Amino acid sequence: MEQPGFWDDIEHSQEVVKKVKNMKDELARFEALETTFEDIETMIEIAEEENDEELTTEIGELLSDFKERFEEIKLDTLLSGEFDANNAVLTLHAGAGGTESCDWAGMLYRMYTRWAEKHGFDIEILDYLDGDEAGIKSVTIQINGENAYGYLKSEKGVHRLVRISPFNAAGKRQTSFVSCDIMPEINEDIEVDIRDEDLRIDTYRSSGAGGQHINKTSSAIRITHLPTGVVVQCQNERSQHQNKDKAMQMLKAKLYLIKQQEHLERISDIRGEVVDNGWGSQIRSYVMQPYTMVKDLRTGVEVSNVQGVLDGSLEPFINAYLKWINTSKEGE
Repeated sequence: MEQPGFWDDIEHSQEVVKKVKNMKDELARFEALETTFEDIETMIEIAEEENDEELTTEIGELLSDFKERFEEIKLDTLLSGEFDANNAVLTLHAGAGGTESCDWAGMLYRMYTRWAEKHGFDIEILDYLDGDEAGIKSVTIQINGENAYGYLKSEKGVHRLVRISPFNAAGKRQTSFVSCDIMPEINEDIEVDIRDEDLRIDTYRSSGAGGQHINKTSSAIRITHLPTGVVVQCQNERSQHQNKDKAMQMLKAKLYLIKQQEHLERISDIRGEVVDNGWGSQIRSYVMQPYTMVKDLRTGVEVSNVQGVLDGSLEPFINAYLKWINTSKEGE
């Protein structure tokens, strides 16, 4: 017969093992970087003594690799937020622009899944709603991996696309908007006062391009927190009960973050800042015509390779954002 708390002890032990492994991995990264630095120093001395140009070229390549790895470790030190190490829950909603914006939401969905795959993260589709003609109206995915939330919190906001629309026969430029919301997966119990009378719970039939990962029965759950207007949805789990549990977990995390961020006590103010999914509220612009440029409007970072960014190369924006918020905190 199992003792009380048996599975809790097992789960705790697994968590400890995971943390120890992560610490060992971090130590190995530091030691490898230190070894590379010592190798570079030795090779510089040899190159100077023997005036070896080939060795000088090799030193340059090693130094470039050293700088890249050093920057990665330096950025990891900026991931010190309470939930930065957690998995991330990412939600996209098509905004102003109709079919064009639904197509843009599909492009962003591809961009984030590509980024996650490049970093070895696992992806779960929690909710998916197709566009009427093309693309996606809304999608919620969970990205599982160390520091997923810490990196992706830079993506919260409205993303603006400017391009010649493939849905416009006249070949005119079209501007489209998609909102991106990011929150951490919070497994531990967090104290958030949610009254039953403040919730509207709707069930609907699962739909979308989730394939075998989406349950096609009427077990999908949508929960609306009436005082704040916060809405969460889940259709990935195999039963209505499991979908409800997952949706409640997401709702608690969302409300907890809002309260924590705004430091407000009145329930009427818990929603915090609300921005329109359209003009004047974007954090980043992706321009494909008449020139190519992706620009982050918070950090000022610009990248001309739009296709590279849409293929998941988000590092310049993520790195700049982490440095930017860290500098902002130091200046407070």
